Amino acid sequence: MTTAVQPFTGAFTADPDHPSFQAELRHTGVGSFRTGFEDVEARIEPTPHGGHRLVGRARVDSITIKRPPELRAHVVEGEDFFDAPNHPELVFASERLAFGEDGSVALEGTLSMRGVERPVSITGTYHEPMEDIYGGRRAALDLTATIDRRDWGFTFQADLRKVLTTAGARVLDAELPLGDAPAAFDEDLRLVDAGVASALVAILDDLLAPTSESAHR
Repeated sequence: MTTAVQPFTGAFTADPDHPSFQAELRHTGVGSFRTGFEDVEARIEPTPHGGHRLVGRARVDSITIKRPPELRAHVVEGEDFFDAPNHPELVFASERLAFGEDGSVALEGTLSMRGVERPVSITGTYHEPMEDIYGGRRAALDLTATIDRRDWGFTFQADLRKVLTTAGARVLDAELPLGDAPAAFDEDLRLVDAGVASALVAILDDLLAPTSESAHR
């Protein structure tokens, strides 16, 4: 068990030019989908009972999805996605941050999306405050949380494929039968696993196949 420490004194505000708030969606049939938000504010502030807490917000319309415009509009404004016209921000507020002497940090908090508040457990690492070249103090937090979007009312599962296809995106289902990785290759690093080879060929055939639009040109 790591020993609790208190490396922060006073308040810290996220540098507006360097904060990063990223999200990754694991979607059955589509795989991993990554995005981020550009308009983000975050602050570490002292609590009345000692220690510090983290508060922050992100504008939904600052999501980094830009193209195709049909997909962006659905993600930002869709009632089954972020529903930004009614809920323009994501808001987070934590209880006291628990810092460890090994550089770890853990916190419990509340995340609000789409007008729904749910508890979230977050873990990560921190870098202690240090003086920068301008005489100010800088620190860093690197935090990760895993949530179930359905807890906040995101119900787009059944329609995401249609949205992506309508927007002109290629949607590909792929499953590779991976077992013992070294056993799939010979000593010259040539692929010898017939199952993996067959699956890769099928994926390439699907990717290289002309779409219905290009087939009619």
